[in-house]
Amino acid sequence: MTPSATPSSVAPSARIQSIDALRGLVMLLMLVDHAREFFFIHAQVSDPMDVTATSPALFFTRLAAHLCAPIFVALTGLSAWLYASKKGGAPAASAFLFKRGLFLIALELTLVSFAWTFSLTPTTVFLQVIWVIGLSMIALAALVHLPRGLLIALGLVIVLGHNLLDPITIAEGAPGHAVWAVLHDRGYIDLPWGGQARTSYPLLPWIGVIALGYGIGPWFAAEGATRRRRLVMLGLAMLGLFVVLRTLNVYGDQPWTTQPDLLHTMMSVLNLTKYPPSAEFLLTTLGVGALLLAGLERTPKRLVALLAVFGGAPLFFYLIHLYGLHLLNLAALAMFGPNQGEVFSLPNVGWIWLLALATAVPSGFACRWFAGVKRRSSQWWMKYL
Repeated sequence: MTPSATPSSVAPSARIQSIDALRGLVMLLMLVDHAREFFFIHAQVSDPMDVTATSPALFFTRLAAHLCAPIFVALTGLSAWLYASKKGGAPAASAFLFKRGLFLIALELTLVSFAWTFSLTPTTVFLQVIWVIGLSMIALAALVHLPRGLLIALGLVIVLGHNLLDPITIAEGAPGHAVWAVLHDRGYIDLPWGGQARTSYPLLPWIGVIALGYGIGPWFAAEGATRRRRLVMLGLAMLGLFVVLRTLNVYGDQPWTTQPDLLHTMMSVLNLTKYPPSAEFLLTTLGVGALLLAGLERTPKRLVALLAVFGGAPLFFYLIHLYGLHLLNLAALAMFGPNQGEVFSLPNVGWIWLLALATAVPSGFACRWFAGVKRRSSQWWMKYL
């Protein structure tokens, strides 16, 4: 690292609450999407969504959730830089990232997997967002030692260029299939005891996202107005590049098509691939994320503080909302019986948003309590939660 980029030499003077607020905002959007997963199971959507078969309300509800993973992973990289700025630079960040990454991988395979299935022996183990964040952190543990310019260049190459690898596929059972399924080609991996693992979140693009998050860290040692100006310029540049690529319609995602009306044509334009996240998907979501972060720095403090309650204890919130939604669905099934085949579902998308709002209220109180416990705790392991 050059001296101007060394975290310990440009440490921010205080915690930046807008980061927690943005993290909290996307966690709440995630809550809506997971409420859909548990309570709208009769109308599950594909990836990308079928524009001709998905109602606009369901389409845009799912579309809002697309912001969650990219922004959260980018903020993970940014938080790693802030940690380094306070704890002694890249070596300290590297050690913490490696250990926290291993912890998250173990958590995905145990408590998170059980929250989705309530089975100790699931036939399919889904390797999802917590797993890929853990792997991304381990990758960043090595990348933080690179010069900042090289780190950013590598992140950009991965984010913008990984779709060049789309034609590469390796059949199940062929040498290298498992490695490629983990890195880029979403698929199934046979496990020794007869089950399968599903790589829902292929890793490679997320390494680029977390690297870019770390790379912009020094902006958060700058004065607030300068930081906001840079974030706005970055967000507009990313959205502008998305518009160019989507207009050309030849690279960066599946092509969009003209539909019978303007609304469905716009749905086709915005129908982007998340697994793995395409270049256009990442340009859109990260561009919006940069603008949101700049905007939150000028948002009334009361709203920012409310959102920061959720963003200040994200892992705790992630676990309690999954278990809460799953238990609530089982309770509803026991009380009211199945109303969509063998499952209980809510009647429309509006009810999904209301359920998410109702779930957010007790979750917010729980997060506030846990954040206080974490602040007061002297236990070393609490920093990993």
